[in-house]
Amino acid sequence: MNTRELGHTGQQVSALGLGCMSMASDYAYGPSDEREAVATLHRALDLGITFWDTADVYGFGANETLLRPVLATQRQRVFLATKFGFVADGQGGTRLDVRPERVAAACDASLQRLGIDTIDLYYAHRIDPAVPVEEMVGAMADLVTAGKVRFLGLSEASAASLRRAAATHPIAALQSEYSLFTRDVEAEILPACRELGVSLVAFSPLGRGLLTNPGPQLAEQDLRRTMPRFGEEVGDANAPLVAGLHALAQAKGISTAQLALAWLLRQDEHLIPIPGTKRRKYLEENAGAAGVALTGAETQQLQELLAAHPVAGARYGEGALRLVNR
Repeated sequence: MNTRELGHTGQQVSALGLGCMSMASDYAYGPSDEREAVATLHRALDLGITFWDTADVYGFGANETLLRPVLATQRQRVFLATKFGFVADGQGGTRLDVRPERVAAACDASLQRLGIDTIDLYYAHRIDPAVPVEEMVGAMADLVTAGKVRFLGLSEASAASLRRAAATHPIAALQSEYSLFTRDVEAEILPACRELGVSLVAFSPLGRGLLTNPGPQLAEQDLRRTMPRFGEEVGDANAPLVAGLHALAQAKGISTAQLALAWLLRQDEHLIPIPGTKRRKYLEENAGAAGVALTGAETQQLQELLAAHPVAGARYGEGALRLVNR
């Protein structure tokens, strides 16, 4: 697995990361299987995929706890990112709380669940307009001073918030959704990352499975049921695009997932996709994208296909969209 520099930190991380959200919670993409998830983590190390991403809200702590036994013996091989910001609302859902006074407690709780002394990359999961970015990042910077965190990041922040954050403390990474299906970051956010020397960490780079399985059968509690893009009528509208991507991938002798990831890797040398999976077979398929080189002609074909078939359906419901790009 090739490596890429995280921002301008000098830290090298695997060019493809691993999103761990689905590993220990049934609400994210169907039933979890802890044994297979742990096997997937060990296989990731075999493949050189050492940039792992989790959050305290995934499974309300269960996801971080699942990583603990692997980290107990393999900590030096893993560059670990986690996030804070969402807390239980007492009604089975979540609310956002990024107030400076709870940053240290959130970090300590993650460290305890993970069984480690230092988090490599600590993200604020969302921006709250009611909490000044400078105050939130200032509290996060105190964690760096205390040796509990190495680098800071933001998730789903606007270019303006990223600039304010970077003026307070160096920001290593901005995590945002970016894929052939979701390209909003190209207008302002990706240029701001380049300007400030910040890596863009692309989550859901396979469109939450739509690029590889356009008509998934979703379990009752599957998070994707809340997303307009997974409505049946929207799936029909996106079918020509998915079919076109599949045809391009077949012509090159690769999978659609590998095509989508190779396209992302081509967008910027500091861009790091973190496809999520809880199964070894998909991890191995995704890892193959690192060895795929797209020609200029193939990239042009992709651009023409995307222009001919605009993506239908919002990526989030109305409530979740209000928390994005703030």
